[in-house]
Amino acid sequence: MEQTGWLAAQNLMEASGLQASFSQPGHFFVHNDDGRPELFVINEKGANLGVVSIVPARNTDWEDITSVPVDDGHWIVIGDIGDNLSIRSYIMLYFIEEPRPDENGRYGGDQVVRHRLDLEFPDGARDCESLAYDPVNRQLLLLSKRDKPAHLYTVDLDIALSQGQAELEFAGTIYALRPPTASDQRIWRGKTDWISQPTGLDISPDGSEAVIISYRSVYRYLRRDNEDWVVSMSRKPTELVGPRAVQNEAIAFSADGQSIFVTTEKLPAPIFRIEFTGDEG
Repeated sequence: MEQTGWLAAQNLMEASGLQASFSQPGHFFVHNDDGRPELFVINEKGANLGVVSIVPARNTDWEDITSVPVDDGHWIVIGDIGDNLSIRSYIMLYFIEEPRPDENGRYGGDQVVRHRLDLEFPDGARDCESLAYDPVNRQLLLLSKRDKPAHLYTVDLDIALSQGQAELEFAGTIYALRPPTASDQRIWRGKTDWISQPTGLDISPDGSEAVIISYRSVYRYLRRDNEDWVVSMSRKPTELVGPRAVQNEAIAFSADGQSIFVTTEKLPAPIFRIEFTGDEG
């Protein structure tokens, strides 16, 4: 694990979602968890490459972001899925075409929402901070935060793109992430109860592995042939403690699937690169 840089955009104070660009290798899309409906664009060192406004949209509680294949390109999916009090009657996904830079390599202007999907949980409102796309089963996955163990939900991509409203399918629960220790209590104090809860999720571009981030750790899951993720995530994952930061919530595979990038809410915000070796997990 190495620190590659710091988030340079001063308005990117609550980075809660991170997604690699598939059209511009080395670029990443990041968003705050509230405020203006905007996507910031950075490189792996955290340099500010510009800001794109998403219209029409509202940032109630943007918590994660992913990318899905559409025709010959990719659309970005922004998850307005947070619900600390579990009171929202539905959550929202915004679909936009992947933003492109101008001739100077800068991003800006408006990006029009191509599709919006309102989603309901089948078992009542849930706080959720984790959204990812599974390219093998062509499904969007959402992982709840406050359930112990976390609940995994799915919606087929075909449904997500063709309907304006849908109900998520409950897939099952995942392996309970390692609970806090006495040492964790001394380090995390008031946040101790939350350091084992998922704050971000991503799946590798080939669908072979998944990573979950919490305030304390990164967890890696390897998928066996023809497995659903609920089965893969029922096994004990490989845990990497860290990276040490204020409030890790954003995690993403690189476009080539070889590296994992992590950043945190609150400034100053470091950005880290992680590379797992072998088949641990």
